Amino acid sequence: MGRIFISAGHGGKEVGGIDPGTIAGGTTEAKEMIFLRDLILTELRARGFEVLSVPDSLSAKASIQWINSRDRRNDVAVEIHADAASSPSVNGASVYYIANNEERKNNAETLLMGLLRRVPQLNNRGVKPDTATGMGRLMFTREVAIASLLMQVIFLSNPEDRTLLQTRRREFAVGIADGITAWARAIDPTSGSDPIPQPQPTYAAINIKINGQTYPEQGIVVNGNAYIPIDLVDRLRIDLSKVPNVRRLSYLRIVYVKAIELREFNVSIGWDAATRTVILRSNLVICPGQITQIMSRGETSEVQLQIFLRDNNQDALVKFPDIPKLYREEAAIEGVNHDIAFCQMCLESSFLRFGDDIAPTQNNFAGLATIGGGNETATFPSARVGVRAHIQHLKAYGSLEPLAQEVVDPRFRFVTRGIAPLVTDLSGRWEADLNYGDKIVALVKRLYESAGLL
Repeated sequence: MGRIFISAGHGGKEVGGIDPGTIAGGTTEAKEMIFLRDLILTELRARGFEVLSVPDSLSAKASIQWINSRDRRNDVAVEIHADAASSPSVNGASVYYIANNEERKNNAETLLMGLLRRVPQLNNRGVKPDTATGMGRLMFTREVAIASLLMQVIFLSNPEDRTLLQTRRREFAVGIADGITAWARAIDPTSGSDPIPQPQPTYAAINIKINGQTYPEQGIVVNGNAYIPIDLVDRLRIDLSKVPNVRRLSYLRIVYVKAIELREFNVSIGWDAATRTVILRSNLVICPGQITQIMSRGETSEVQLQIFLRDNNQDALVKFPDIPKLYREEAAIEGVNHDIAFCQMCLESSFLRFGDDIAPTQNNFAGLATIGGGNETATFPSARVGVRAHIQHLKAYGSLEPLAQEVVDPRFRFVTRGIAPLVTDLSGRWEADLNYGDKIVALVKRLYESAGLL
């Protein structure tokens, strides 16, 4: 019989002390999720499931280690969170699954529908691959050894969501329990019944293609994820020591690694269900370092930028129909990589949704401040000038070369020229967030995947 691991997001010991998660409306994410988790536990146990609750004192990394040290075949794990946004109007529930895993995507839909059936007032934000998150991956979906999902139950920053959870917490718990029940039984039909002896695991073989060529060795499927032999990783000259916590497993005396982890090395991962083939494409188009080099050449076309923007916000091009063209033109003039600049705009403006502190009429696509220490952000007379100011600010950080056009960036002269040649160097400079640059890189990778370049 499969068991269920359930974790309440935040509340454990992280660097600097206890992590409360999001704080809004006189409460914390950790507090609300622990309350909800306890109700879900009670509901699942009443249905006959064996449920293990991850200790609240553990850090995110320690929580994963705790699960992995206890898991058995056919177990499942879910972590519940509350999201937050700069705008209090953003609301709803979503579930994240490991990218390129159709089985886990279906499980995520099952889990989300369980909640929405019980609480139909919640906005359905859909299920999403973990590559759609800020860092391009989620520890809980990648590093937990068993089938795992991460659920964003509400936006704590939204007053209606917050009130809904606090006044109907039991309905939330029952709905999530419904979803977990259906998911657990899809993994193991005996879940919730008396345990039966489990055989030694066997994994189905899959084919491998790399850059259009069939690889002579096969991979395996584990929990819906494609695994490839470590020998292939070595042939691609990939140093896995640069990616912490990459999961390896040994099967029939061969070491395998999860294929999706190669995405961190600019290898695209695809799946052909008809032939049961994992399709790998190494980076043949994008030059090494180009994803992070501010002063370099962008690769995407105007149409590819339009598609990427529209896929993430269907209304983005209504207000700013020429924004992809402007970024390509202005970046080319100054020698800035337009792919990096465009993705930074997407991050800063939430794909042109903006927030409460910047209005679309300000044409400020990169959160540029004014001078003088005031509370207002910069305003530009047109979209082109706003894009130009963004490009100039990037060039100030990335290069010692003079500008090709008249300065319109209000803070250009305050930047120490050339201090941040890589987009990752912007972390802690453009924004206080020490993961800021990595979030831009994750978006660039998503752009290249969308454009078929990665």
